[in-house]
Amino acid sequence: MNSWIQHAKKLLPDLLPVMQTRMQILQYIRLTQPIGRRNLSASLGMTERVLRSEVQALKEQNLIEIASSGMTLTEEGMDLIVALEDFMREISGLKVLEEKLKETLKLKNVFVVAGNSDDSPWVKRELGRACVSRIKERLTVNNIVAVTGGTTLAAVADMMQMDCKNLHTLFVPARGGVGESVENEANTICAKMAQHTNSNYRLLYVPDQVSSEVYASIVTEPSVKEILDLIKSSNIVIHGIGDAVTMARRRSTSAAEWDAITTGHAVGEAFGYYFNEQGEVVCKVRTIGMQLEDLQNVSHVIAVAGGASKAKAIQAVIGQGHTSILVTDEGAARELLKSISS
Repeated sequence: MNSWIQHAKKLLPDLLPVMQTRMQILQYIRLTQPIGRRNLSASLGMTERVLRSEVQALKEQNLIEIASSGMTLTEEGMDLIVALEDFMREISGLKVLEEKLKETLKLKNVFVVAGNSDDSPWVKRELGRACVSRIKERLTVNNIVAVTGGTTLAAVADMMQMDCKNLHTLFVPARGGVGESVENEANTICAKMAQHTNSNYRLLYVPDQVSSEVYASIVTEPSVKEILDLIKSSNIVIHGIGDAVTMARRRSTSAAEWDAITTGHAVGEAFGYYFNEQGEVVCKVRTIGMQLEDLQNVSHVIAVAGGASKAKAIQAVIGQGHTSILVTDEGAARELLKSISS
């Protein structure tokens, strides 16, 4: 394959860049259809003049349809994306990135999507789609799937379209609410995933972070204890990775904990644990829900996070050794390898 690619580049230097551009257009339409040309142009950073000629070429090949509501993929266009996806990932170097990260981070599986979600918000939707594929591969009968909150997990929920009715899957939130936008809360994401898959779900109506006195009282409540037991029994966990300072601000962290986070040079957060660049826990806030030690008994722990700015956070959290699968983007992957090798 590599030799064929090199020969093709010599014969037709413009072939691969044109293919990559048109594939990117098709992938974005798939994620956001129907979409107008102006919105597509702005999202992909292309001028309308350049996009117009590419769209016309795709239409002539019967890969997209254009209507007053916007552009959509044809069945032929969808088939083409599926057929060329692995090839395009290879010529873009994504498979090489995956193998390097898999070996370096000692993970069972790594999947990298094109782009950098720091620069292109649509990449987060592609992260969501890729994560759904990894989940689908691992779903069996009678799974309990625990999910955390955040914008990336919300994108996973948006992209989750599959029928799991006969699999008897149960979705549960891995933690309580952290007081952010309701659409990014674990409860909301959990319910949306269940609705999109014809599955069942249970909710956890408690705050994520509480005092020791309140914690002791809440966790003994029969209704709360039942959900916590389900969470600890989950065999698939899907979690995001947070920037330490950002998460500390969202949680309205106390002065003492804030001091521990900053003096400990925390860069990443997951499940209420704050990690420094070496993957060491520098602060742990009391949270209701899944704890780091609970992950030891989970068959599949899938972390999904992207953006070059998240590289240090990803490295810190993965360094704990509990994650088995990482879904990330090209921006984070390249920054991760650069950071690890330096």
